[in-house]
Amino acid sequence: MRKIVFVLVLLLTFSSYAQEELTEPVEKKNELYLNAFNLIAFKWLDVAYERPINEESSAGISLLVKIGDEWSGYDYERNYSITPYYRHFFSNKYAQGFFMEAFTMINGGINDYYWETYDETTSEYHWGSEDREYNDVAFGISIGGKFLSKRGFIGEIHAGIGRNLFDKNAPEVVGRGGISFGFRF
Repeated sequence: MRKIVFVLVLLLTFSSYAQEELTEPVEKKNELYLNAFNLIAFKWLDVAYERPINEESSAGISLLVKIGDEWSGYDYERNYSITPYYRHFFSNKYAQGFFMEAFTMINGGINDYYWETYDETTSEYHWGSEDREYNDVAFGISIGGKFLSKRGFIGEIHAGIGRNLFDKNAPEVVGRGGISFGFRF
Protein backbone atom coordinates (compact mmCIF):
# COMPACT_ATOMS: atom_id res chain seq x y z
CA MET A 1 0.00 0.00 0.00
CA ARG A 2 2.83 2.35 0.86
CA LYS A 3 4.41 1.72 -2.52
CA ILE A 4 1.18 2.58 -4.34
CA VAL A 5 0.76 5.83 -2.36
CA PHE A 6 4.40 6.69 -2.94
CA VAL A 7 4.07 6.06 -6.69
CA LEU A 8 0.83 8.15 -6.87
CA VAL A 9 2.44 11.05 -5.00
CA LEU A 10 5.48 10.80 -7.22
CA LEU A 11 3.33 10.78 -10.40
CA LEU A 12 1.26 13.75 -9.20
CA THR A 13 4.44 15.67 -8.41
CA PHE A 14 5.95 14.96 -11.82
CA SER A 15 2.70 15.73 -13.66
CA SER A 16 2.34 19.11 -11.93
CA TYR A 17 6.02 19.86 -12.60
CA ALA A 18 5.60 18.88 -16.26
CA GLN A 19 2.58 21.16 -16.61
CA GLU A 20 4.58 24.08 -15.29
CA GLU A 21 7.36 23.36 -17.79
CA LEU A 22 5.00 23.11 -20.78
CA THR A 23 2.99 26.24 -20.00
CA GLU A 24 4.40 29.16 -21.99
CA PRO A 25 4.38 32.66 -20.57
CA VAL A 26 1.63 34.87 -21.96
CA GLU A 27 3.09 37.12 -24.66
CA LYS A 28 2.01 40.73 -24.94
CA LYS A 29 -0.06 40.77 -28.11
CA ASN A 30 -1.01 44.40 -28.80
CA GLU A 31 1.06 47.30 -30.09
CA LEU A 32 0.21 50.99 -30.52
CA TYR A 33 2.43 53.45 -32.42
CA LEU A 34 2.70 57.12 -33.23
CA ASN A 35 4.72 58.01 -36.34
CA ALA A 36 6.71 61.01 -35.09
CA PHE A 37 8.44 61.61 -38.43
CA ASN A 38 5.17 62.14 -40.34
CA LEU A 39 3.86 64.40 -37.58
CA ILE A 40 6.93 66.64 -37.70
CA ALA A 41 7.73 66.60 -41.42
CA PHE A 42 4.26 66.60 -43.03
CA LYS A 43 1.81 67.55 -40.25
CA TRP A 44 0.11 64.17 -40.54
CA LEU A 45 -1.25 62.35 -37.52
CA ASP A 46 -0.23 58.75 -38.24
CA VAL A 47 -1.17 56.11 -35.66
CA ALA A 48 -1.02 52.34 -35.98
CA TYR A 49 -2.21 49.21 -34.22
CA GLU A 50 -0.34 45.96 -34.73
CA ARG A 51 -0.78 42.45 -33.40
CA PRO A 52 1.90 39.74 -33.59
CA ILE A 53 0.55 36.55 -35.18
CA ASN A 54 3.50 34.38 -34.19
CA GLU A 55 7.22 34.77 -33.54
CA GLU A 56 7.97 35.80 -37.13
CA SER A 57 4.91 37.64 -38.43
CA SER A 58 2.39 40.32 -37.52
CA ALA A 59 -0.55 42.19 -39.02
CA GLY A 60 -1.68 45.73 -38.41
CA ILE A 61 -3.49 48.80 -39.62
CA SER A 62 -2.34 52.39 -39.86
CA LEU A 63 -4.51 55.52 -39.99
CA LEU A 64 -3.05 58.75 -41.37
CA VAL A 65 -4.94 62.05 -41.25
CA LYS A 66 -3.73 65.48 -42.37
CA ILE A 67 -3.71 68.08 -39.58
CA GLY A 68 -4.77 71.58 -40.60
CA ASP A 69 -5.90 73.11 -43.89
CA GLU A 70 -2.61 74.55 -45.09
CA TRP A 71 -1.45 73.63 -48.59
CA SER A 72 2.06 72.19 -48.56
CA GLY A 73 2.96 73.40 -52.05
CA TYR A 74 3.32 69.89 -53.48
CA ASP A 75 1.42 68.86 -56.61
CA TYR A 76 -0.32 66.11 -54.61
CA GLU A 77 -1.57 66.54 -51.08
CA ARG A 78 -2.62 63.40 -49.22
CA ASN A 79 -5.45 64.08 -46.76
CA TYR A 80 -5.93 60.58 -45.41
CA SER A 81 -4.88 56.98 -45.77
CA ILE A 82 -5.95 53.71 -44.20
CA THR A 83 -3.25 51.07 -44.55
CA PRO A 84 -3.67 47.43 -43.54
CA TYR A 85 -0.37 45.56 -43.63
CA TYR A 86 1.34 42.22 -43.04
CA ARG A 87 4.94 41.91 -41.82
CA HIS A 88 7.37 39.02 -41.83
CA PHE A 89 10.34 39.28 -39.43
CA PHE A 90 13.82 37.86 -39.98
CA SER A 91 15.10 37.62 -36.41
CA ASN A 92 15.41 35.18 -33.54
CA LYS A 93 13.31 37.48 -31.33
CA TYR A 94 9.53 37.39 -31.06
CA ALA A 95 8.00 39.64 -33.80
CA GLN A 96 10.83 42.15 -33.89
CA GLY A 97 14.00 42.97 -35.81
CA PHE A 98 14.36 43.39 -39.58
CA PHE A 99 11.09 42.95 -41.50
CA MET A 100 9.56 43.02 -44.95
CA GLU A 101 5.99 44.26 -45.35
CA ALA A 102 3.18 44.03 -47.88
CA PHE A 103 0.48 46.69 -47.64
CA THR A 104 -2.71 47.98 -49.19
CA MET A 105 -3.34 51.72 -48.89
CA ILE A 106 -6.72 53.37 -49.30
CA ASN A 107 -5.78 57.02 -49.81
CA GLY A 108 -7.26 60.31 -50.85
CA GLY A 109 -6.39 63.95 -51.21
CA ILE A 110 -6.03 66.79 -53.67
CA ASN A 111 -4.14 66.98 -56.96
CA ASP A 112 -3.15 70.51 -57.96
CA TYR A 113 -3.77 69.99 -61.69
CA TYR A 114 -2.04 72.42 -64.08
CA TRP A 115 -3.36 73.10 -67.58
CA GLU A 116 -2.27 75.10 -70.57
CA THR A 117 -4.16 76.06 -73.73
CA TYR A 118 -3.17 77.84 -76.89
CA ASP A 119 -5.52 80.37 -78.46
CA GLU A 120 -4.92 80.33 -82.22
CA THR A 121 -6.83 83.56 -82.87
CA THR A 122 -4.65 85.62 -80.53
CA SER A 123 -1.57 83.36 -80.68
CA GLU A 124 -1.38 83.36 -76.89
CA TYR A 125 -0.94 80.66 -74.30
CA HIS A 126 -3.27 80.57 -71.33
CA TRP A 127 -2.54 78.53 -68.24
CA GLY A 128 -4.06 77.89 -64.90
CA SER A 129 -4.60 75.32 -62.24
CA GLU A 130 -7.42 73.66 -60.41
CA ASP A 131 -7.70 71.35 -57.44
CA ARG A 132 -8.95 67.86 -58.22
CA GLU A 133 -9.84 65.45 -55.44
CA TYR A 134 -8.79 61.83 -55.67
CA ASN A 135 -9.53 58.59 -53.85
CA ASP A 136 -7.59 55.48 -54.75
CA VAL A 137 -6.20 52.13 -53.64
CA ALA A 138 -2.49 51.31 -53.75
CA PHE A 139 -0.57 48.08 -53.25
CA GLY A 140 3.02 48.18 -52.09
CA ILE A 141 5.98 46.86 -50.13
CA SER A 142 8.16 48.18 -47.31
CA ILE A 143 11.23 47.21 -45.34
CA GLY A 144 12.20 48.25 -41.85
CA GLY A 145 13.27 47.38 -38.37
CA LYS A 146 11.41 47.12 -35.08
CA PHE A 147 13.25 47.38 -31.77
CA LEU A 148 11.66 46.38 -28.46
CA SER A 149 12.83 47.04 -24.91
CA LYS A 150 12.23 44.58 -22.05
CA ARG A 151 9.42 46.76 -20.70
CA GLY A 152 7.58 46.95 -24.02
CA PHE A 153 8.77 50.29 -25.47
CA ILE A 154 9.01 50.09 -29.28
CA GLY A 155 11.10 52.07 -31.73
CA GLU A 156 10.56 51.47 -35.42
CA ILE A 157 11.87 52.77 -38.72
CA HIS A 158 10.46 51.77 -42.11
CA ALA A 159 10.19 52.92 -45.72
CA GLY A 160 8.18 51.67 -48.65
CA ILE A 161 6.56 52.42 -51.95
CA GLY A 162 3.23 51.56 -53.54
CA ARG A 163 1.33 52.15 -56.76
CA ASN A 164 -2.16 53.63 -57.02
CA LEU A 165 -4.37 51.70 -59.41
CA PHE A 166 -7.67 53.35 -60.31
CA ASP A 167 -8.09 57.15 -60.09
CA LYS A 168 -6.47 59.14 -62.91
CA ASN A 169 -6.21 62.20 -60.63
CA ALA A 170 -4.23 60.29 -57.99
CA PRO A 171 -0.44 60.20 -57.94
CA GLU A 172 0.91 57.06 -59.60
CA VAL A 173 3.24 56.27 -56.70
CA VAL A 174 2.67 56.66 -52.96
CA GLY A 175 5.22 56.51 -50.22
CA ARG A 176 4.97 54.90 -46.81
CA GLY A 177 7.50 55.34 -44.07
CA GLY A 178 8.57 56.99 -40.90
CA ILE A 179 10.08 56.76 -37.47
CA SER A 180 7.56 55.52 -34.92
CA PHE A 181 7.43 55.09 -31.17
CA GLY A 182 4.99 52.98 -29.20
CA PHE A 183 4.31 50.24 -26.69
CA ARG A 184 3.64 46.52 -26.73
CA PHE A 185 1.09 45.62 -24.07
